[in-house]
Amino acid sequence: MTAFAPFAGERIAVAGLGRAGLPAALRLREWGAEVTAWDDGAAARDAAERAGLALRDPADGPLRADALLLSPGIPHLLPAPHPAALRARDAGVPILCDVEYLYRAVRAAGSAARFIGITGTNGKSTTTALVHHLLVQAGRASEVGGNLGPPALGLNMLGGQGSYTLEMSSYMLERLASVRFNLGVMLNISPDHLDRHGSMAGYVAAKANIFARQTRQDVAVLGQDDAFSTGMAAGVTAALRPISGLRAVPGGVWAEGGRLRDEAGPIADLAEAACLPGSHNAQNAAAAAAVALEIGLTRAEVAAGMASFPGLPHRQERVGQLRGVAFVNDSKATNADSAARALASYDRVVWIAGGIAKEGGIEALAPLLPRIARALLIGRDAPMLAATLAAHGVPHEIAGNLDAAVPAAAAAALAGAAPVVLLSPACASFDQFSGFDARGDRFRALVRAVIADQEGRAA
Repeated sequence: MTAFAPFAGERIAVAGLGRAGLPAALRLREWGAEVTAWDDGAAARDAAERAGLALRDPADGPLRADALLLSPGIPHLLPAPHPAALRARDAGVPILCDVEYLYRAVRAAGSAARFIGITGTNGKSTTTALVHHLLVQAGRASEVGGNLGPPALGLNMLGGQGSYTLEMSSYMLERLASVRFNLGVMLNISPDHLDRHGSMAGYVAAKANIFARQTRQDVAVLGQDDAFSTGMAAGVTAALRPISGLRAVPGGVWAEGGRLRDEAGPIADLAEAACLPGSHNAQNAAAAAAVALEIGLTRAEVAAGMASFPGLPHRQERVGQLRGVAFVNDSKATNADSAARALASYDRVVWIAGGIAKEGGIEALAPLLPRIARALLIGRDAPMLAATLAAHGVPHEIAGNLDAAVPAAAAAALAGAAPVVLLSPACASFDQFSGFDARGDRFRALVRAVIADQEGRAA
C-alpha cells in the first residue's frame, strides 16, 4: 500500500515549535515533506531534535524552502517582523499556517469533507465548540480544532461526509493561500490586536479572509449586531445567512423572546441552554444553528444539542455556589467588549477585573457600571480602572491580586451586595499569569477554598 504523501518533494521550514508547531512539523514529515524546524527557545529545539527533526534557523542565511510555516503568534509584519519572516519575504516564499496544509492534504486525499471556519473578536471558541457538539450529538463526523483545542495538523483525516470545525484567529486567517471554507462564520468585530494589524482597517481585512475564495455554492454566516461585521456583506460571494442575538434578520437565524428562530419558526428555547446565557451567547447559538441547519440537522437535533451543551472553561463558567451566591469564571474576557457581554448577563454583581488593559481601558463599559455593587481590582492597570470607576461612582478597591480579591469579593456578596461574584477582567493576564486559562484556574481554586472554609465554619 502506497503511503499518503501529498507533500512529497516540498521543502517546508517550520518556525515556532509550540502547541501547534511541533505537531505540524511531524505530520508534514509523515506526509512526505522535507521539513526543517526551529524555535528561538532551546527547550523546544531539544524536543524537536529528540523527535528526529532536522534543525535549521530559517533566519540564518538564504531561506531554502518552498514555504515557511510560522506559528500564528509570531508576527510577520507588525509590530516588528520576526527575522525568519524577513528571510521568507526577501525570498518570495509564502508564509502559511497549519490549516492551509490540513486543507491541502484533505483535498489531495480526494475527500470532500466540509471546512467550517469560525471567527470573530468574541465568541468564536464557544461557537466552534457548540457547532462541534451539535454535529457529534446528531451522529455526524466532526473534528474540532485550530485556535481552539487540538492544532489543525493533529486532527484526523475525514471522509466526504465529515466536517472540520475550526476556530480561526485573525493571525491564522492572514496566512491562508488556498483554503476555501464551505461555511464561513463571522460573529462580530470590535477593536483588538491593533498592534499586530496596524489599524482597525487592517484587523477587519484579516478577519474578512474567512470569506475569501468562497463561491456561490458556499455559505457565509454573518453577524448583524455590529457595524464592522454587517459592512462585510458587500464583499461576500457565498449565500448569505445573517444572524443576530438582538433582532429579527430576514433570511437568517435570530433570538427573539428567549428563543432561537428563523423565518420558518422556532428552533430552540434558549432558557433550556443553561450554558449559553446572555445576548452574546444568543448570537453564538444563532450562528451555530445556522451552520447546523445548512448541514442538514433537524430543528429537534439543534434544540437537543443546545440544551446538552456543557459550555467551555473560562467563558461564564459557574465554578461554585454558596448561600445563594454564584461564582462565575469569565477569565477569557480579555477586553472591555467581552466583559460587557458578561456584565449584561447579570443584574447585579461583585466584579473582579484588571490586568493589562487594552486601548481605551474600561470606559466603554460606562452603561453597564450601575450593575456593579462593588469592584475588586487586580494587576498592573488596576489604578487606571479605579480612576474610571471613581468617575462613575462605583464602589471599588485595589486588591492587587486574585488571592486577595476573591475572599474580599465573596465577603461582599455574602453580606448582601450582589448574588453573583463575576471574574470578567476586561484585561489581558500576562502581568500575573501565563494566560487567561491560568488566571481562571486560580480563580476556580480560590473559590473552592472560600466555599470549603465557609462550609467548615458552618459545620
